This record gives sequence, structure tokens and C-alpha cells, in this order.
Amino acid sequence: MSNQATAITEGRIGFLGAGSIVEAMLSGIVKKGLLPSERISVTNRNNMERLEELANDYGVTATQDKFEVVRSSDILILAIKPKDAAEALQDLRGVVRSDQLIISVIAGVSTSLIGEWLGAECPIIRTMPNTSSAVGLSATGLCANPFVQEEHRELATKLFEAIGTVYEVAEEELDIITGLSGSGPAYIYYLVEAMMGAGATAGLDREMARQLTLQTVIGAAHMLLDTREEPSILRKKVTSPGGTTQAGLEVLEAYQFQEAVTAAILRAAERSREMGAQYQ
Repeated sequence: MSNQATAITEGRIGFLGAGSIVEAMLSGIVKKGLLPSERISVTNRNNMERLEELANDYGVTATQDKFEVVRSSDILILAIKPKDAAEALQDLRGVVRSDQLIISVIAGVSTSLIGEWLGAECPIIRTMPNTSSAVGLSATGLCANPFVQEEHRELATKLFEAIGTVYEVAEEELDIITGLSGSGPAYIYYLVEAMMGAGATAGLDREMARQLTLQTVIGAAHMLLDTREEPSILRKKVTSPGGTTQAGLEVLEAYQFQEAVTAAILRAAERSREMGAQYQ
């Protein structure tokens, strides 16, 4: 792979796995013209119906011959469930080449363990996108093993920028990134659930409660992005002494809202470490 543009234009990408992250990446790659769809292959373990769906929607090659996908790919993207990863990757020993770029979206599994399972000294990039990749708004953490060159980093960054923003980090930071942004959309959905439910309980039409909640969340996110102010500053600006916002925040504080969110993120990060440790 001599340079970033040539690598994307002339190389082939193979996906091992066909779940939601893969579909989000296919959508981003194809829509943004990073690679012609005929240069993309997808395989999974046993769901041909799902493969045919992706082939019809994105024009990619779908096959259940994983060895052919591996042999024909310059970039191999691993999107396998963690519990299936060891068996699936060990099965590829002797098939993966040292000149292939391996990109993993497998939660909790280190680059060193992936290399050990594959039995190859090849460039491996580990990533943690989130489900907002489906709408091109993922926050993706990315780290690399010692065999990764700058051209590989640039290529992986461009691929994941097709589904959102990319942040290169140290591998030991990926577990907390998993807890923060990998699992993060679920926390926001949970908050939205609660806000919608409160509105409906108080008598609002449920669809009205939904729209008001979503616009509030979107507006708050844009305020943080556009003003670049600390969230605590923005919070204080809308909290008048003795007012409605203060009354609501006092209830959240009584229920230890911040402590609960912190504990949730740290527990998710801990679970990521546990998942990795169980495969060692």
C-alpha cells in the first residue's frame, strides 16, 4: 500500500462479520466513494440471508467462504463476537499474510492476542466505534500494534471517518473508551427514555414528549460543541436560584446522578477488561 488514496482505490476490503457495525461501515464507505463496492467482500459464519441483504443493499460481494475473503483482501476487518473470536481467528492461521492490514472492532480483545490467534506478525489496528456509526456520528477510539506504519494509520482513520470522528489513543485507554463512548449511546437512550416517560406521565402526548426530549438533547449537544464551554458552566447559566431547573437538579443530586453515571462507565470499562482477560 504505497499511499492512502491508492490503498483505498486499488485494494480490497474483507469483512469477517455482518452485524450493525459492518453495515454502518459499508454504508459510509460506499456512500462516500472510498472504495468501489465490487472491491468489498463480506462473510459471516452461517447467515446467508443476512449476507444477501448486504449484497443487495450495497453491491458488495457476499460469500460464506471466509478463506477466500481473507486471501483476496488487502484490509481485513474483524467484526466477530468476542466469544467466537478465538476459534474464528485461530482457524485463519497460515491464511493471513504479514502484508495485510488487520482492523478489529472486537470488544475487549487486545492487538497482541489477535496476533497470537492469527499466528502472524502483521499490522493490527484495534478500534472501538459505537452504534451511532449507523448515522455517520460514531466516536471511534483507535490504537495500533508495533507493526502498523503511518500509511496504515491514515487508511484506518479515513475508513472510520466515513462513520464519524476518530481519536488515536493508547491501547490501555480503549477499555475506558469502551465504557464512555462505546456504551455511551445506551446511557443517552436511557436518559431519553426517562425524560419521555416523565413527560407522558405528566400528561403530554407521548410523541410530543419524544420530540421535545430529542430536540432538547440535540440542542444541548450543539451548545456544548458550538460554545466550547464546560458543561458545568452551561448548567449554571440555566440554573436560577430557587427556579425550576435548580429544583430538578436537586432531585438528581439527591439520587446521586453523577455518581451513578460515573459508576456505570467505570463498570462497563471493567467489563471490557474482564472480557479481554478471559481470552488470555
